[in-house]
Amino acid sequence: MHGPTPPSPLPTDRLRFAMPPMHESVEDERRHRKERLAGALRLFGRLGFEDGVSGHITARDPEFTDCFWVNPFGMPFRHVTVSDLVLSNSEGQVLQGGHHVNQAAFTVHSQVHAARPDVVAVAHCHSVHGRALSALGDFLDPISQESCAFYEDHALYDAYSGVSVDAEEGKRIAAGLGSRKALVLRNHGLLTVGDSVDAAAWWFLSMERSCQVQLLAKAAGRPLLIDHKLAVATREQTGGDLVAWINYQPLWQDISRSEPDLLS
Repeated sequence: MHGPTPPSPLPTDRLRFAMPPMHESVEDERRHRKERLAGALRLFGRLGFEDGVSGHITARDPEFTDCFWVNPFGMPFRHVTVSDLVLSNSEGQVLQGGHHVNQAAFTVHSQVHAARPDVVAVAHCHSVHGRALSALGDFLDPISQESCAFYEDHALYDAYSGVSVDAEEGKRIAAGLGSRKALVLRNHGLLTVGDSVDAAAWWFLSMERSCQVQLLAKAAGRPLLIDHKLAVATREQTGGDLVAWINYQPLWQDISRSEPDLLS
């Protein structure tokens, strides 16, 4: 005796799978970047990456490509809305918005944006585990699938010169990043970049968690390293900005649905 016949498989073209949107105008793209920027700042605040007035995420303007949108100086990440965001030029002068810009934000971020025309967004915060790893002057080791995304695709800026407010220091940090997706700033914290706000935010989140895992694993014993060939293969599968964008979408859906006022 046969059981009931299960439903037929649905055609794949009827299944939803989000991909980065295409924009019909520069105004639409600007609005999209600003919405994602405000959302990322709120998520960073929710996750405890904020420390006083330290930390910033920037998004390149799609029209004025040597300018970028950034969180207003002194405003809690958890309160930022789209209309609060500030447009700054590479000299740190405010072009739009009613707040000051953190001097370190434009000093470092403007140099990274200038050196990397492929980069849309830059994230830097003084997160706890990122700072702890940076105090050791360590790289991320390939000890998990997530950390393999950064394998041979992050660098260590092996110097500390205080708060970065000098343009030459910003240039050295940008040079230290090179073509990679992430940088450990010794005794300072983490910096990540991406071809979208979503990607840069995801890399920062994933890197911070990878730092936490590495610190915990080393405190408990001697972690087993994934061999070079497998680490490279895993990075090729999981280390692209499109994969980062896809991974970030549940976080975007959460913050935009639970805190829709961020879009105001």
